[in-house]
Amino acid sequence: MTDVPEAAVPDDFHVFDTTLRDGAQREGINLTVADKLTIARHLDDYGVGFIEGGWPGANPRDTEFFERARAEIAFRHAQLVAFGATRKAGVRVEDDPQVAALLDSGAPVITLVAKSHVRHVELALRTTPEENLAMVRDTVAHLRAQGRRVFLDCEHFFDGYALDPDYAKAVVRAAHEAGADVVVLCDTNGGMLPAQVTAVVRTVLADTGARLGVHAQDDTGCAVANTLAAVDAGATHVQCTANGYGERVGNSNLFPVVAALELKYGRPVLPPGKLAETTRISHAIAEVVNLTPSTHQPYVGVSAFAHKAGLHASAIKVDPDLYQHIDPALVGNTMRMLVSDMAGRASIELKGKELGIDLSDDRELVGRVVERVKERELAGYTYEAADASFELLLRDELRRSGEGGAPLRYFTVESWRAIVEDRPDGTHANEATVKLWAKGERIVATAEGNGPVNALDRALRVALERIYPQLAAMELVDYKVRILEGALGTGSTTRVLVSTSDGRGEWSTVGVAENVIAASWQALDDAYAYGLLRAGVEPQG
Repeated sequence: MTDVPEAAVPDDFHVFDTTLRDGAQREGINLTVADKLTIARHLDDYGVGFIEGGWPGANPRDTEFFERARAEIAFRHAQLVAFGATRKAGVRVEDDPQVAALLDSGAPVITLVAKSHVRHVELALRTTPEENLAMVRDTVAHLRAQGRRVFLDCEHFFDGYALDPDYAKAVVRAAHEAGADVVVLCDTNGGMLPAQVTAVVRTVLADTGARLGVHAQDDTGCAVANTLAAVDAGATHVQCTANGYGERVGNSNLFPVVAALELKYGRPVLPPGKLAETTRISHAIAEVVNLTPSTHQPYVGVSAFAHKAGLHASAIKVDPDLYQHIDPALVGNTMRMLVSDMAGRASIELKGKELGIDLSDDRELVGRVVERVKERELAGYTYEAADASFELLLRDELRRSGEGGAPLRYFTVESWRAIVEDRPDGTHANEATVKLWAKGERIVATAEGNGPVNALDRALRVALERIYPQLAAMELVDYKVRILEGALGTGSTTRVLVSTSDGRGEWSTVGVAENVIAASWQALDDAYAYGLLRAGVEPQG
């Protein structure tokens, strides 16, 4: 059996993560054993108290996970939890193979799920309410006798309580009296609202004396609020998933719950210093499950502390706290200023400061940048999603102001073309030719690709990598096309956003034209110009 970690968090309040079990039921998530081990390491590093690893014995993958977790992970903060059901109706607990599998997992903590809704007992389990209570008592007592700590999840508790509160509370008492350390009230269907949760938890706590936890689904969009409402009513154990992953619309999101407990309630629930890891852990787990991190997720989204309106920017320039509920650094995030046609002088000055450029003494320059941004956004450009293109625009204006003369340039394009050849056998050939000048040399380069844009990208690389070897480290990692509203049909204006990486970070650039290839070329041109600027290469002039 796994020992309790030396650095385990205090036991007076539990942060219990069920990403590997309940979170993995989200549509589109399919975790391998290696994925689960990686996520478990991230969660332990974050400092949660309990990590529910899955249902050993129910499927080979979860059984293997527990075997490998015992051998491969030295948990520093968390205890590993095995999930399973109470004994089957009419079966002795000592003879139930599922209960034996829970013990065989080696997990020091076991979470049992039990029915607390009398209609579920009768219709789903097809047993009597009395036998269900016996199943709870027998299984909890048996696991406790084997030296395991036991939590009991009361499935469908809030709906069951609404139908028959006495029976729902009887299940809580049975588990508590048999030795369960925590009895968790589950909003399995996710239909509760905060005021309902508060009232029920407060009453059950007073009537049973059990230590209570909460498990909330997000079907009403209230899972985090319901979790905190339960804490307000006396619950000291919260079950959550990373980024709110879970069945249907998801579960209570671990990161806003933890941030609220630490920053709003003043309750330390993580080891010292770990709250600042919140954004990193959130994004790291999103990468493992292969889902794009939500840009608008509270606390950890890239837009959580992003400001667009000029009015907000003016206030933030005086004091960031005027439009932010916390310092984003507390959760490992950063404030961002978005540049758009809504931008005023303050937005541009703050964005310049963010980029390391002091614009506070040049009102004329700031005014020109504001007008240029508004003109270009009217034409279809968007700079809030293309910081690199905005920085190039800003630096061009700086150089025009006399601090560098001509716009920033690493190469001058003479012409480019892309050809798509439709062959009789149904295949296509894509070829691009680029003619440009770089460091006083005229270069003509041709390349093929799996599409016209890819061919242009390759031709540009062929032309420039000899002169600028830094380009070899750059890679186009994302490409988005949007047809802007208009009346021209296939000739409508097209906006292209390109994301590029040099292995150390990513940047985004934008291009706009009536032709998708021309828009793509603009975005590529900016992408490589910014990459060279980022690499510290001196421009031609």
